Amino acid sequence: MNGTFGPAHLERTLQSEISFGGVGLHSGAMVQMRLVPAAAGSGIVFRRTDLDNFEIPATGRNVAKVSYATSLMRQSVLIQTTEHLLSALIGVGVDNVIVEVDNLEVPILDGSALPYVQAFESTGLRVQRRRREYLKILKDVEVREGSKFIGVYPGTGYTIDYSIDFPEPIGCANFRGDLATGDYARHIAPARTFGFVEDEAMLRNMGLIRGASDACAIILSRKGVQNGPLRFDDEFVRHKVLDLIGDLALAGRRIQGRVVAERAGHAMHTALVQKLMRDRGAWELAYGYDLRPEPHGLESSLMQFSPAHA
Repeated sequence: MNGTFGPAHLERTLQSEISFGGVGLHSGAMVQMRLVPAAAGSGIVFRRTDLDNFEIPATGRNVAKVSYATSLMRQSVLIQTTEHLLSALIGVGVDNVIVEVDNLEVPILDGSALPYVQAFESTGLRVQRRRREYLKILKDVEVREGSKFIGVYPGTGYTIDYSIDFPEPIGCANFRGDLATGDYARHIAPARTFGFVEDEAMLRNMGLIRGASDACAIILSRKGVQNGPLRFDDEFVRHKVLDLIGDLALAGRRIQGRVVAERAGHAMHTALVQKLMRDRGAWELAYGYDLRPEPHGLESSLMQFSPAHA
């Protein structure tokens, strides 16, 4: 149980309840959502208020349907598109919360995690009298699928190295940073989800993106961005990092280690969580990050990024 112990390594919840309303990205259904402070040690739990307050803990064992979003299912009860909210909670350090929703999908809001982060900053967080447990990686765990790859390795902090390769106008991009620096709100949260107009008909025929619009996603054609400007020059890869953080939240704790992903997606992110959870020798619980030398390498690389547009 290495590392420092202080207020930054105590569990946190919300100071007070926060409400959101909006449309689900894939279902197109209107949903009201309320985030409720929760007791120390309770974790993140979704509650379907329209189904007798049925509860689904946000853990890897409850993952279902991860092709185009990360959804949770328990006893045939579903919560869709949880990744942006989970990313925001992990990103700013909210350990315990009850997420009440009155429909089957979390609202997409503006397609990023920024509305959540702004609400957390406005409401404030409450420090709880319990030490936060981190999932300290002890050995390499990898998932490969053709040219796609994701792995987690021992390391200090929570470093992420993500590479994407999409058709133009996105192309190839890479993002390297450390979540432990506390810069999630500035560098990752504002990055929005995105999609190509050429894929719209196919996805709608699959029952997906019924709530999509240019208010909640970056819309692309082969010629370029249709509803700019972008918030970052590399907003697409930053959003993949946002998704990754939300998906890895299903490990139940923030990771201490190094994550490398190449052309991965929700299915591979959650497959890594499940493989990690099955290998009890691959990790141990720790109270805080290991002490590290002065910032350099991955950590300082995050500090070099700034929004391309105000």
